[in-house]
Amino acid sequence: MCADRISSAYLLALVAVVATTAAGCHTIDRCSRAGNQEHLLVPSTVPRELCKAVLPTYIIDPPDILMIDAVNIVPRPPYRLKTLDALSIQVQGTKPDEPISGVYPIKPGGMLDLGFSYGSVKVSGLTVEEAATAIETRLRQSLTAPVVWVSLADIAAKQQIAGQHLVGPDGTVTLGTYGSVQVVGMTIGQAKEAIESHLAQYLEAPEVSVDVFSYNSKVYYVVTQGAGLGDGVYRFPVTGNETVLDAIAQINGLNQVSSKRIWIARPTDEPGRVQILPVCWNEITAQGTASTNYQVLPGDRVFIAEDKMVALDTGLSKLIAPFERVMGFSLLGVGTATRFSGHVLAGGGNVNAGF
Repeated sequence: MCADRISSAYLLALVAVVATTAAGCHTIDRCSRAGNQEHLLVPSTVPRELCKAVLPTYIIDPPDILMIDAVNIVPRPPYRLKTLDALSIQVQGTKPDEPISGVYPIKPGGMLDLGFSYGSVKVSGLTVEEAATAIETRLRQSLTAPVVWVSLADIAAKQQIAGQHLVGPDGTVTLGTYGSVQVVGMTIGQAKEAIESHLAQYLEAPEVSVDVFSYNSKVYYVVTQGAGLGDGVYRFPVTGNETVLDAIAQINGLNQVSSKRIWIARPTDEPGRVQILPVCWNEITAQGTASTNYQVLPGDRVFIAEDKMVALDTGLSKLIAPFERVMGFSLLGVGTATRFSGHVLAGGGNVNAGF
């Protein structure tokens, strides 16, 4: 009796699901037919594959990465030499086989190695003029009348300025010992001026070049509906040339739970207003039609709807699974009770003893 009641409940649930599915199929078909016509209502001014728009001037935001090159970095006098600075040294009157000419870095400890038999001299903390005097004094120990020319070839702090710089959450880039500069909300040109203005406190007529190394703040999303198995969200940077086809290529095409119902959900400034751009997948791929291969703009959501049949199968599995477990336990219980009934319960002997 228990098994019969469970079977009846199981069948009733199955019939209800099938009835719901039948009604849902008509809804899916209507949505599909409507979606194929909606793209005709999209304004012709919307950028597409063959008529792309030039994006507005790029505005720097976190977490962009800027590439800064130090074009002209000259410290304000009097500059005190530091470790890893480099001096250009020319000496007249050296030994014929031991010339001193070239760029010499200041090693850790502030020592300048002159090479050969000339030894080293400590120059950190000195000005360039004082370093020239110290070098000449050191060389007079082995040379008769050396003439020394010294100039600053490079400064260690330049390495803190040049290179890749992450725009932090506070909207600044850090330039090592020169502090931080606010660049959020600026164009590349404005950021260049801000950085040069900041460095002018420490350097003489500084000049830098600024470019965006990694466009991380302007992105679009590809959202795949998971047919009851969990949705997927993928984030990609906007470079200004992507279309719907490019966006889907980033996720290696449509997966087995996806349908061909695709659209772009584009954010708007008006509260409550949604801009939807329907996409005709077959036209884009099989026919090469560019009318719905829209250009992807920052903030766009390329939405790929689920395959309704796969979603239905997943829903049925979730609904039927508990009944299957109950049926399984019931059948197991009935089978066990039957096995130990009859001769076993009556005489305690072997079930096959009477045969």
